[in-house]
Amino acid sequence: MSAKETAKKILDESMIGTMATVQDGKPFSRYMTFFNDGFTMYTATSKKTDKVDELEANPHTHILIGYDGEGFGDEFLEISGSASVTDDKGLIDKVWNDAMKGWFDGPNDPDLVILKIEPDSMRVMNKKGQPPQDVNFS
Repeated sequence: MSAKETAKKILDESMIGTMATVQDGKPFSRYMTFFNDGFTMYTATSKKTDKVDELEANPHTHILIGYDGEGFGDEFLEISGSASVTDDKGLIDKVWNDAMKGWFDGPNDPDLVILKIEPDSMRVMNKKGQPPQDVNFS
């Protein structure tokens, strides 16, 4: 399986990952739930969160996703990208699911926004002892 195929499989099968932003000039990571459309990633958040302010000041982000914690050799992705904040109703409806009810009143909650992450680079890591594999998007 090519690096691109492996990366797509990981994105399609993994929802939880860490997302880093820059807070006060230093990296800051938090766990997020991700959805993807191809290699574009999405995650829901409140527009009142620090991460929204941080991304509006500096849109660069770094994401780790795919590690299952089963031991050595678990494949995962390192993703560097740029994030934008959107309240696009069509995108919110596409991403919305009932698990979000713990944080939002529903898909029409005025605080609900979507972070759209466009990858600049992506690497498949830890693939059965192989060196990192860069994903070519073309």
